[in-house]
Amino acid sequence: MRRASPYTYAVLELLLREHFPFPRRLLQLHALLLTSGALLPDPKRSAAAAAITAFPYNCLAHAHLRLSVAPSSSVSPPSAPLRLFAAMLAAGARPNRHSFPTLLKSASATGSAAAAGALHAQCLRRGLAADRFVACSLVSAYGRTGHPSRDARKVFDEMEGSPDLAACNALLDALCLAGDLETAGTFFERMEARDAVSWTTLLSGLSRGGRHRCALEVFRGFLLDNNMGRRLGEATLVSVLSACANLDGAEGLAAGMAVHAYMVRHEVELTAFLGTALVDMYGKHGRLGCCRSAFDAVHDKKVCTWNALLSALANHGMETEVLVKFEMMRAEGFLPNQITFLALLTACARAGLVEVGLYWFESMVAEYRVTPLMVHYGCVVDLLGRAGRFVEAVQVIERMPFAPDASVWGALLAACKLHGNVELALEIGRKLMALEPQQSGRYVTVRNVYLEDGNWQAGMRMGEVMQEAGIKKTVGQSSVVLHGTSIP
Repeated sequence: MRRASPYTYAVLELLLREHFPFPRRLLQLHALLLTSGALLPDPKRSAAAAAITAFPYNCLAHAHLRLSVAPSSSVSPPSAPLRLFAAMLAAGARPNRHSFPTLLKSASATGSAAAAGALHAQCLRRGLAADRFVACSLVSAYGRTGHPSRDARKVFDEMEGSPDLAACNALLDALCLAGDLETAGTFFERMEARDAVSWTTLLSGLSRGGRHRCALEVFRGFLLDNNMGRRLGEATLVSVLSACANLDGAEGLAAGMAVHAYMVRHEVELTAFLGTALVDMYGKHGRLGCCRSAFDAVHDKKVCTWNALLSALANHGMETEVLVKFEMMRAEGFLPNQITFLALLTACARAGLVEVGLYWFESMVAEYRVTPLMVHYGCVVDLLGRAGRFVEAVQVIERMPFAPDASVWGALLAACKLHGNVELALEIGRKLMALEPQQSGRYVTVRNVYLEDGNWQAGMRMGEVMQEAGIKKTVGQSSVVLHGTSIP
């Protein structure tokens, strides 16, 4: 039997409005609404009164969404607003134009393409798909849940009237996320108005797609646009530093240093994420002194900031410093994650610190509850293989919870070649050639193992196998970068 709520709807609405800026308080109100029976359908309530019950659901869904994207995301799962929506429909409440943007953001957070499509159907059914705010959220959700870019474009084209800047930015983001960079560039050029979000969206999309030089050109265009009097935002600076970090040669370093100079000149606060991008940029270009200085300049460090420094040190032969910095990181109360342990295991493998590496690999699972990925197993196999401990390396591969890929076998093959373990090298070579039949490097490595063992006939036969399969050895090349142009 339905228990009557001791609170009037007016009182509950007042409480929700008063505590709306505080998501955790709204969760307490959610419990109050459930226990008081205020969210249960009331057959005595008029149709007009029933329509307004969408308000508490909208408030609660928004609160759950804000908590799910907060650093303490365990407080509320990303799918909580979607579950609230199901309860809302079961209670007979009618969702309105304020309901769907939050729900679509929740679908984006969970990456659920099915949820985005189902919500679109609900919007169409209730005649809300034409609403500008809802349509913009649909475009963004389709872009972020893995739908083809044509789905976002279809919603965009069906919007009533001339699309505003927010809708254009949402479609531009959807095109970039789908990897349709050519269409994104064309659409960007045709946009009647652009803001910092437009430029940053295209810049980051090009950088994610590996077109780092094009990303820098877009950044230069942004500076030459009508934004010279406006300070660059954190998102823009992080995106351009990412492009600089991944652009090989002197051009990437020069551009990254120019961005750093801009930040110093305009006294841009070095936040954790901006500092991480700067540390990563200097680290990937081997400027460890600048890398350390940028790290020290970040006051509010995060785990990602430590990871950028540890990765830079591990990849440039500073293995001992990696271990020292790792202990400092733990002493300051930061919990290492998968990227942290990858840098640590890489340093141990390159320094030959077998027992230290094995200790931290075991602690990674037992103490820190971090699930190892393929790359972590690859590091452990490399660690044991470099030390010539092939039996243990094979045992690690056999105990892996998933089938080893070419990177794991390749690490062991390189160790076999280093120590002259011909028998195991040939066995691994056959596995690699089955996994990657068109990878010339595997054939060349096996051929070299034969030749170094003095088996010239087998080595020549491996060359003939490559020729019969039409596999050509990748030719080594050199290039010089002159004024930003690569000359072979």
